[in-house]
Amino acid sequence: MSEQFLIPTYARQPVAFVRGEGVWLYDEQGKAYLDAVSGVAVCNLGHCHPAVVQAIREQSERLMHTSNLYRIPVQERLAERLCQLAGMDKVFFGNSGAEANEAAIKLARLHARRRGVEKPVVLVMEGSFHGRTMATLSATANQKVQEGFGPLLEGFRRLPYDDLDAVRAAADDNVVAVLVEPVQGEGGVNAASPGYLQGLRELCDQHGWLLMLDEIQTGNGRTGTYFACQAERIRPDVLTTAKGLGNGFPIGACLVSGAASDLFGPGNHGSTFGGNPLGCAVALAVIDTLQSGVLEQVRDKGETLRARLREALSGLSLVQEVRGQGMMVGIQLDRPCGELVDRAREAGLLINVTAGSVIRLLPPLIMSNAERDQLVDTLSTVLQRYANEQEAP
Repeated sequence: MSEQFLIPTYARQPVAFVRGEGVWLYDEQGKAYLDAVSGVAVCNLGHCHPAVVQAIREQSERLMHTSNLYRIPVQERLAERLCQLAGMDKVFFGNSGAEANEAAIKLARLHARRRGVEKPVVLVMEGSFHGRTMATLSATANQKVQEGFGPLLEGFRRLPYDDLDAVRAAADDNVVAVLVEPVQGEGGVNAASPGYLQGLRELCDQHGWLLMLDEIQTGNGRTGTYFACQAERIRPDVLTTAKGLGNGFPIGACLVSGAASDLFGPGNHGSTFGGNPLGCAVALAVIDTLQSGVLEQVRDKGETLRARLREALSGLSLVQEVRGQGMMVGIQLDRPCGELVDRAREAGLLINVTAGSVIRLLPPLIMSNAERDQLVDTLSTVLQRYANEQEAP
């Protein structure tokens, strides 16, 4: 087999996995790899978690899809559960993070219409990534992924991340919403300072804007609370999530509260597959498992992982910082380091490099202490060899 019939939208690595279990993936030759990417923050419970496998098996034998022309009881149960977890009022289900963020942007436009704003503006942040549909691409601050797709959708104004003064200065009669990630993933694992989200909440309340939080990557336990915004005890008007919600099964959600809770009505939005019985059954199993002892350990696991990495990498001058929240870790290097992905994979470790010079680690939340230590040892060995080569005359 080959990739000749695939549109080449991905620069795929030269490996194919045929089996997964927990934090481990196995290639066609049976070689094991410690997965510190988790399908890009998707498999929070690891690969082929028994609860997820059981939910898929049982629901697929019963009913997989009917469409949203009819009531879906398991969707209603998931909606209630998610809203209770997030402190939100209602939810729309789609298939992905981009779809959830697309719904959020449409909500901002409806909010503008209600307020009589003819040329609405959503404030977005430098370093952000919100998706690859036309609206989410336009909201994203990445010229590389936007290249060739102009003219982009109007109505977005880009500001420095983690800068409340910039948001205050941007206030005018056309602004209707703020769209922001509590921790920027693609942007380099940049976490907002304490008080930033609370400050945005206050500014949105002051001006009548919607506060829209993109928790596609940070949600579902990744940062140590079910949603990252809960660490600051704030409630957004719109909260989007996906990735870890289905642990590999495609499902996304756009949750609303307050001023956003009654903007959508019948015919305003829709999704053929969104919230189907199979996807919702899987998401309920994921939530049950996260709340059965997994979530409460994430904060401590993440702090220990970062501490071990700082200790192991402390002698490497090219390592500038180890940062992150929960099990979302960024290692900032002083130079572009994309080649480390191949080097680590050859050593049996899967990592990701984002923003050019940041090693991003997103291991499964169920990773054991022994597996954590193996991750640290393998990565430090790879980085030490890389540093030695870089410094050689």
